[in-house]
Amino acid sequence: MTVGTYETNLDGEGLRIGIVQARFNANIGDGLLASCLAELSRLGVANEDIFRLTVPGALEVPLALQKMAETMQFDALIALGAIIRGETYHFELVANESGAGISRVGLDFGTPVANAILTTENDEQAIVRMKEKGADAARVAVEMANLVLALDELSEAVDDE
Repeated sequence: MTVGTYETNLDGEGLRIGIVQARFNANIGDGLLASCLAELSRLGVANEDIFRLTVPGALEVPLALQKMAETMQFDALIALGAIIRGETYHFELVANESGAGISRVGLDFGTPVANAILTTENDEQAIVRMKEKGADAARVAVEMANLVLALDELSEAVDDE
């Protein structure tokens, strides 16, 4: 095998992207979605190659991602939503379990998952972060999808030797 360097690839042409959006804190989720879709389009992902669904809240996101990953129809997945601290421990529970579940889907299926579920102290912090985090999730999804595809090709080439 030849040793080399992989160059970051942000070309989304031909990639299929799945998006799961939590409806809780919908105004933040909608802002995340708008910036995510705009960035996916800028990166060359065609509208017809984007599949989007919504779920009640952040705790439901991992299961929806898992079911989408099981289809093997997506090059990358994106999780969108907002968990805003309240007066109880529930914030920590939702943030920790949602994050762990999202990470597990990516590792279990070898499918990149960009986690853009915001965890903030208040609405103002979420509003400030939603535009950049939505666009960032799009870039992460495209970059990691291309990386996984390249590594899969590399693995196939080694197997053919």
